[in-house]
Amino acid sequence: MVRYSSNHLLRNKEKVAMARGEYLRTHFKNMREVAAALSGMKVEKAYKYLFDVKEHKQVIPYRRFSGGVGRASQAKQFGAVQGRWPEKSVKFILGLLKNAESNADAKNIELGDLYIKNIVVNQAPKTRRRTYRAHGRINPYQGHPCHVEVIVGTEEERVERNKDKDAVVSYQGLNRRQLARKRIEAHRA
Repeated sequence: MVRYSSNHLLRNKEKVAMARGEYLRTHFKNMREVAAALSGMKVEKAYKYLFDVKEHKQVIPYRRFSGGVGRASQAKQFGAVQGRWPEKSVKFILGLLKNAESNADAKNIELGDLYIKNIVVNQAPKTRRRTYRAHGRINPYQGHPCHVEVIVGTEEERVERNKDKDAVVSYQGLNRRQLARKRIEAHRA
C-alpha cells in the first residue's frame, strides 16, 4: 500500500477512506486553492459547491497564489477578494472525491456522514517542452502537474470533558520561579 502524507493523523483507519491521484496534468497552484476551499467540508456539500463552480455560480477564493488573479465579487462570501473558476482542477477533484466515496462504501462507512478530513496537494516533476522564439532562441515551456491525496471520514464521537480536571488551580500570571515552587510543593505532598 502507498504511504499517505497524513497517515500519522489517522487514529481509526476503519472510519476513513482515501483516494489519490499522481502526476495529474492540472496546475498545482489552482489545485492547491481548490483543495484549501474544500478542506473540512461535508462530501455532499463539496459536490454541490464544485458543480456550482463549474457553472460559475460560486467561486474558488484565491488566497496564497493570487498574483495576477482578477477580482470576483463572489469571493466576498469567503472573506477574499480574488477568485477564479478552475474547471480542470475541479474535474480532477470531483473524480477523486467519487473514488474516495466508493472506497468508503466498500468499507461500509455511512456515506451521508462523510466529510473531507484532509486534502494534500504536492508538486509533481515539471513536464518539459520547448517553445521557439524570435532570432533562433528557445525557451522552456513547462507544465506544473501535481499529486493529490484526499482523505474522507466520519466525525469521531465527542468525549465529555472530565469535571475533575476543571477544578485544577489556574497558574496564569505566575512567573517561572513561582511555578517551580508550586511544582515542588505539589511533588512533596
